[in-house]
Amino acid sequence: MASQPGFFDLDDRYAALSKAGDPLVRLKEIVPFETFRYRLEKVLNRSDRARGGRPPYDCVLMFKVLVLQAL
Repeated sequence: MASQPGFFDLDDRYAALSKAGDPLVRLKEIVPFETFRYRLEKVLNRSDRARGGRPPYDCVLMFKVLVLQAL
């Protein structure tokens, strides 16, 4: 039977990935994603949410997802 994960197992895993050269950390260091926020918000045609509904995902987050899909 597998042992139960500890409190810091995930932190240790992330630290090991970063030390091994995680490409996601390197991408975050190289690409300033927040500089795209103004243009993304300008291009996206979002409603004013007066009728309610679920709030949309952050535009920069969705841009990051598209970049990762392309890679």
